Formats: sequence, C-alpha cells, structure tokens
Amino acid sequence: MSKVFLISSNTAIDPYPVYPLGMALVASALHTAGHHVFQFDLLAGDQPEVRLKKSLLEYRPDFVGISLRNIDNVDSLTSDNNWYLEEVKLLIEKIRKLTDAPIIVGGPAFSIMPQDILDYIRADYGVVGEGERAFNGLLKSFAEGRLPARIINDKGDFLPGKDMVTPCLVEELIGFYQQHSGMVGMQTKRGCPHNCLYCTYPGLEGAQLRTRGPEEVVDDIERMKRLYGVNTIFFTDSVFNDTSGHYLKIAEALLDRKLGISWSAFFRPKNLGHRELKLLKSSGLYAVEVGSDAACNVTLEALNKRFTFADVIEFNRICLQEEIPCAHFIMFGGPDETVTTLEEGLDNIEKLENCVVFAFSGIRILPGTGLHARAVCEGVLTDKDSLLKPIYYFSPEIDQAKMNERIESAFHGRRDRIFPPSEGQIRMAAMNRFGYRGLMWDKLISFARN
Repeated sequence: MSKVFLISSNTAIDPYPVYPLGMALVASALHTAGHHVFQFDLLAGDQPEVRLKKSLLEYRPDFVGISLRNIDNVDSLTSDNNWYLEEVKLLIEKIRKLTDAPIIVGGPAFSIMPQDILDYIRADYGVVGEGERAFNGLLKSFAEGRLPARIINDKGDFLPGKDMVTPCLVEELIGFYQQHSGMVGMQTKRGCPHNCLYCTYPGLEGAQLRTRGPEEVVDDIERMKRLYGVNTIFFTDSVFNDTSGHYLKIAEALLDRKLGISWSAFFRPKNLGHRELKLLKSSGLYAVEVGSDAACNVTLEALNKRFTFADVIEFNRICLQEEIPCAHFIMFGGPDETVTTLEEGLDNIEKLENCVVFAFSGIRILPGTGLHARAVCEGVLTDKDSLLKPIYYFSPEIDQAKMNERIESAFHGRRDRIFPPSEGQIRMAAMNRFGYRGLMWDKLISFARN
C-alpha cells in the first residue's frame, strides 16, 4: 500500500475559511482501500512553507495529492489579485525540491478545465470528477506496474449516494476552523438539476440528485459533535431544498436525534413555505443563503433560473415571518441587463425587507456552461480563448462603470447592502476580530419581538 500526502491548497478566506471537505472525502476513500494518508492544510496555521517542508520530509510520501478548490474569487473587481493557479504552480515547484513523489492534482476547480490547468501548473497527473474512486484507480495502476494516463477522467461516472464515504476529519484542522469560522461543512447529496446558465455544478456533479441516507448524514454530525465539539454545520449541497424532499428527511433525522446543533445552507427561493421552514428551524436552521442571482424577471429568465422575483420576495417574506435571517446573492450586468433592468432590479431589492443583499458585478465565464456559449455567440470571446485567467460576461447593453456607480449609490449607507464584494470581506473580518463566528452576516439582522 502507498503513503499519500494530501494537500488542501485553498488559502481563500472570503467570505470565511472553509474546512477542506473534498480532501477529507478522498482521504477516507484512500484509507478504506488500505493506503496511509497524511492531510495537510496550507491555511490552517502559521508559516505554511515551514510546516509543509517539515511534514513532507518526515512523512516521505509515495504520492502527493493537491486539492484545487478555486481558480479565482469570481469577483470581477478583485479577481486579478485573487487568481490562485499561480500560487499552486509555485507550490508544486517547492514540493519538487522536497520529494520525487509523483504529484497528482484534483478538486472541483481542476475538473472545470483540467488540461489547461495541468499544463499551466505542471503537475504530473490530474484526476477529473469525484476523487474517491478515481484517485484509488490511479494508485492501482501504479501498483500493477501500468503507467496511467496523465489525466484520469472519471467525469460522468458518478458515485451512487449509498457509496459516498464519511469524511476523514483531522482534529487539529477542526480546531482551526472552529476558531476562525465556527463552522464545518457536511454534504447530504450531489448533483443539481437546475441548469442555470453560468453554473458548473451539473457538469461537475451531474444533473441527477444522488442522496446520502439521512441517518448516515446525522451519524456523521453526531460523531463530529462527540469527538470534536462541532456545534455548527454548513451543508455544502449545491442547493439544499431539493424538489424530492430529501432535505426535509435530513431535518427530521436531526430532530429525532436531538443533537442541538445549528446549521445553515444554500437555498433556491422556490417551493418552500411556512411548514417546511418551521421544520427546518426546529431542527437547527439559523440562517439561509439564497441564490436569487438576478433582480428582475428579464435577467432571471436570461439566466434560466425558472423562478420570478415575486418568488424571491415571497421567500424572503416567509423567512422574515419565521424569524430566520436571510441573505440574497445577486449578480448585475449579466445577459439581457440594460439600464432599465438595472433600475427595476434596484427597486425590487428595496422590496426585500430585513435581509442582507450581496451584489456582484458581471458573471465569471467558465467552459461548458450556457454563458460561455452565449459569450462566444455575442463575440465577447472566441471558443479558442483561454479561460484560465478570469473573463467576465457583461451585457453589451450596459456600461460596466456606470452600473457599478449606480449600485454603490443605491447601497450607500446601508449596512445590510454589500457592494463591492470586497466590502463584505472587510466587514466580516472586523466582526471576526470582535469574536463573531459563523456566517456573521446574520448578525446584521434583528427581529422585533412582542
């Protein structure tokens, strides 16, 4: 069996540090197959280069695996300074000075454009798709004396929900994220059927939902609480409130177990009423993050969202009545945006009472998405253009600079309206210094009580 040194390369803390769940899942699958695994997180501690050198030299791995979570920060105003592939390229150069072990890269960011990324960062091998099975397959090829392909493409060969593993968590890493973000991630399902114009989730996880058993999920949460004192969870599903109702079974299982944990997740503002929210809240839901995405019906339709802004307003109203803090994430400047839709969108946002709104300028173009196809059709780029460096879609019907000025003007003086996105990071960092943990934006909302 092999000794594998896994590295989480993500150092982004916007909007908060995120536990490297992908690395933990691959580690679990490798352990199950009999391999020895060491998990290293660049973010979790001071002097990462010193820690990395010491750990690599002591462990003497047969293989090094690098998890690549993000390409950039998807913020058009700051992404040039938050492009992470150069950091990973330099990381690989440093690793090569410490070990001759083959370097294998994977993770969601890598799977979006594997060949281009592999050529740029100069790793030895790449794993596309869900790493639990593909990484083991690559190691098996080496063990049998077969030289594997440079890129192992497991995309489309998705794991059934029943075969998704329990993450292999590391106590020291749990402690770091408990201190700095107060949350640990947990996945209840994979796949997304919604096919939004800009989104890579259907390509990465498939369009069909693959669900874990609710009891298995709650078993993992109970273990995290018992062993590591974890009391706050963020469910990392692409959309938590699936139309099949699996999310309600998760809530019911949490209620039955009486764990007393708090949790949050990312929601779609559709098909969720008082009954469902009451159940979710009683199971520990304390705040919702909402993929509203656009601020009027014209732009929502252009993004293929399949809900209206009236649905967004109604969702927010129900959250307000149930006293659940709500944050909306909205992108301006996308397909069919005009001066008219911008003004309509800003007026619509004013109708969202007692909630936080995070606004973004433009939409990051990624390969394989409908937005990429539209951008090529409109001449924003060609199908030969590299997307390694961030390229953003802006409607040809609107001036980007003037649009940004108008959003800033509309949000001015509102602590619950955040634009540009970097302003949110500044505020969250300040709250963190005052001892706040978790989502933190939910502390900007208070409910009047009788």
